[in-house]
Amino acid sequence: MLIMCCYQLSFAQENKGKRQTDAQKKDSLEMYRNIENYSRKRGFTRFLHKLIFRPVTAKQKIKKNSFQKIKKKPLLDSEGKIIRKILITTLDPFGYSEIDSTKKPTRWLDRTGNMLHNKTSNLAIRNLLLLKKNRPLDSLLVKESERLIRSQRYVRSVVITSEPIKGQDSVDVYVRVLDAWSTIPDFSASGSRMSFKLNERNFLGTGHQFENTYKKSLGSNEDAFSTLYVVPNILNTYIKTSVSYQEDLDGNIRKFADVERPFFSALTRWAAGIHVENQFNRAIEIDLNKVETYQIYKFNSYDFWAGHAYQIFKGTSEKSRTTNLITTARFFNVDYLQGPSIVKDSLRIFSDEKLYLIGIGISSRQFVQDKYLLNYQVVEDVPTGIVYGLTAGHQSKNGTHRLYFGGRFAIGKYFKFGYLSTNIEYGSFYRQRDFEQSAIAYNLVYFTNLLERGRWKFRQFIKPELIIGNSRLQSDADRLTLNDAYGIQGFNSNNLFGTKKLLVNFQTQAYSPWNFWGFRLNPYLSYTMGMLGDAQNGLRSSRVYSQIGAGIIISNDYLVFSSFQISFSYYPSIPGVGNSILKTNAYKTSDFDFQNFELAKPTLVPYQ
Repeated sequence: MLIMCCYQLSFAQENKGKRQTDAQKKDSLEMYRNIENYSRKRGFTRFLHKLIFRPVTAKQKIKKNSFQKIKKKPLLDSEGKIIRKILITTLDPFGYSEIDSTKKPTRWLDRTGNMLHNKTSNLAIRNLLLLKKNRPLDSLLVKESERLIRSQRYVRSVVITSEPIKGQDSVDVYVRVLDAWSTIPDFSASGSRMSFKLNERNFLGTGHQFENTYKKSLGSNEDAFSTLYVVPNILNTYIKTSVSYQEDLDGNIRKFADVERPFFSALTRWAAGIHVENQFNRAIEIDLNKVETYQIYKFNSYDFWAGHAYQIFKGTSEKSRTTNLITTARFFNVDYLQGPSIVKDSLRIFSDEKLYLIGIGISSRQFVQDKYLLNYQVVEDVPTGIVYGLTAGHQSKNGTHRLYFGGRFAIGKYFKFGYLSTNIEYGSFYRQRDFEQSAIAYNLVYFTNLLERGRWKFRQFIKPELIIGNSRLQSDADRLTLNDAYGIQGFNSNNLFGTKKLLVNFQTQAYSPWNFWGFRLNPYLSYTMGMLGDAQNGLRSSRVYSQIGAGIIISNDYLVFSSFQISFSYYPSIPGVGNSILKTNAYKTSDFDFQNFELAKPTLVPYQ
């Protein structure tokens, strides 16, 4: 519907001709120029203008010959040549460009922001590079290095180029990285509690993440503190280390340490991980006499896994080098120090467990660079490839022993009609000739090519998901929900469960040509529907729960802050909460995720 309406509007605009568009741009520019001229009359208004607006007349000072883009030369000419030096340049986030070496910050606010920002150190970027000095230049390693650098939350963009050395069979490699603002504060408050979170994604320019959260109850005067520290890469090994202490206002405490080297690239040969965790949870139980008692849950968990990837084909093409046979093994152990009583947990779900899993499969994983997705003009790496995987294992719990069997198939690529990927998984425990706690999970991700109607641009995103469980335990702890990340964003119900789930999410993203006094408005529409069923009542007779959302991404070339998002979500019904519920900013465009074609730590089929 949005596409049809915008098409008619854009068609009508085209008939008005280019003259009206130029006039609008001229009027908008003239308005900002008048504001700038007026602000110069007083010191205070001049300060406010510098704080909010970008200078209009600054462009007139730039000479034509002063603009010099860094052209990305084809790496095929440098393929196989020895890398003499790797020169890294990191840039502060404001006023610089990774492709224009002459661009410098001219505004006071840009310079102040850069002064407050800890620029990424060269060592942090060097630790991410797959390229090595005194080794032949490999264009695939260059491509993977760029992708890995872009995947860091503290980097906005990166360009890697090469320059041949005259008279020598060697090259110099240049890496230019544009930082992103890395300090993210967050504050929220309600009538009963308040919280403040400060997330530093690039602590002291090292690339480390340091996150701290403080919560306070306004009624009981209780407070809670959580902290997380992440070292994403130790000395170019891609070993990621995380330690965390988390506490909530109910007195629940979670502590963990995690050391992992994932299959961060299809060129990775070895991967492994160790996760150690301790949890203390307590739940308030109210009996028939309205007497409150605490149920205490205390346990330790240990998770170990390792894997190896073997290149299947001997060719030198990207597809040959990124197609691997992967074998993995895992041991997971849960040790309960204190659990709920047998009355509260008659099935002994919260009890000691030992799980052994092995996996084998074939993974072919590549990435395609695209723009105008969810981050708009920012380059994004879209995964493509194919996966065949098998999982087998053994579980020991409550004095019983069960086997586990599972399989996975996934495929994704760009077609003429857009990008399409699909993933299907099946897994089940097997004991005494019976299948127990079986699960089938199927999901699909599709988005169209960039559609153009006049001067409008569009993409349509569709994401269906189906989960079917059989012979599940008769407990809410072994049931599916539609809550938040497991279903509908912003939906939260404590009394809606099932063994079967169907979700479909639609999102229409428009990129508008409209310019209202310098403001660009990019609207989007979203619709999510979800259903839950069980063994007695299938999905056909289930009630449909939905979310209807609309939002606008507002940007302005002359404002300091490039864009912000406003969204509204309508929920016809949320069981246990109410009907006709309206929420703001409950849905964000970044909630639409891509598939993953990686075979890593063997797991059970997700059932949540």
